[in-house]
Amino acid sequence: MSGINKVILIGRLGKDPDVRTFEGGVKKATFTMATSEFRKDKDGNRIELTEWHNIVCWRNLAETAEKYLNKGKMIYVEGKLRTRSWEDNGIKHYITEIEASTFTMLESRSASESAPVATQNTNQGNVAPQPAVEESFPSETDDLPF
Repeated sequence: MSGINKVILIGRLGKDPDVRTFEGGVKKATFTMATSEFRKDKDGNRIELTEWHNIVCWRNLAETAEKYLNKGKMIYVEGKLRTRSWEDNGIKHYITEIEASTFTMLESRSASESAPVATQNTNQGNVAPQPAVEESFPSETDDLPF
């Protein structure tokens, strides 16, 4: 039986995506993402614990990230853990990243932004990202049932 390598995160972008284009037009977007949880310390004080994650998107997903994502946006990300290494001046370096297979923007858009997008990474270079189905939420003036 083979193993499972699946990561699911919900958090905020720590920086705008850094997008690079390689030979053949292949794009790679990288950005950091913060996830937070709250706990109580031994004195009962509420404390926030934040983890930072390195996210990598390829091809169409990178193009979508470049177009729609920016610092502070809350998103849902699914992907795989990947660890890579390189050598620099005789010193071996390691980094663990989340290679995203899909992401979804979780915040409502402002009037100046384009529609939120849920997209999946594909190996085909000619598949355009598909817009997410927009949900309608009651306005602030609607009566709430509670």
